[in-house]
Amino acid sequence: MAERQKRPPETAAGRPAASIDAPSIDEGEIAKFTAIAEAWWDPDGKFRPLHRVNPVRLSFIRDRLCAHFGRDPMADRPLQGLKLLDVGCGGGLLTEPLARLGAAVTGLDAAEKNVRIAALHAAESGVTVDYRHGSVEELAAGNESFDAVLTMEVVEHVADVGSFLGAAAALVRPGGVMVLSTLNRTPKAFLMAIVGAEYVLRWLPRGTHDWRRFLKPSELAAALRRAGLNVEEVCGMAYNPLTDGWRLAPRDLDVNYMMLALKPEASEA
Repeated sequence: MAERQKRPPETAAGRPAASIDAPSIDEGEIAKFTAIAEAWWDPDGKFRPLHRVNPVRLSFIRDRLCAHFGRDPMADRPLQGLKLLDVGCGGGLLTEPLARLGAAVTGLDAAEKNVRIAALHAAESGVTVDYRHGSVEELAAGNESFDAVLTMEVVEHVADVGSFLGAAAALVRPGGVMVLSTLNRTPKAFLMAIVGAEYVLRWLPRGTHDWRRFLKPSELAAALRRAGLNVEEVCGMAYNPLTDGWRLAPRDLDVNYMMLALKPEASEA
């Protein structure tokens, strides 16, 4: 686990932002994303990879939620009536499209500047999202629950994976789902996600990822089972440099992958 950093990140005004006392919070990681938060909605900026992969993530989430909750994925607002939580929402790249699909979405992020930028963009776009600054442990200490909890590209940045996933799982209502995405700890992922994306292509700032924090699917699945969830699906994502696009690749888990986990109904627990 990464050493907890003592110095809090700075806000846009240069003042220290409020620290969040939670086991999963790594303030060094928060500082990284606070420093580049202004770039969230620039499709050719520092978050370009997330903009490019977003359609694949969104379709996976929509289709799996619709299948689980008995919805028509081709409907205008297929997620209408569902309550979703996007943990580590950043600037809202995934949160806003989910709200447009009809869901009541809460976006949670430990970086205060991310939340401010996300809320401003949502207001300018006419999209209703409940954005909150805080940790997943803090939210889990309340009485809220959600039909689905999303943790997309987050677990590789937390200080305590067990605490993070335990709190996130506690926020899933019985019969609900969790959708995750992260990076596999393989030599191929090191070459593509760090050497390629950060040093050669410069899609991401250097130091965005630490390969030692990447999780193998077996490790993530085991952590989810300890948190009381049942893993239902693991699906890879593959990048095509010729089309500059992403696609689902169910058998290719070498670099990026998503995972779907279900929380048993109360009678099954």
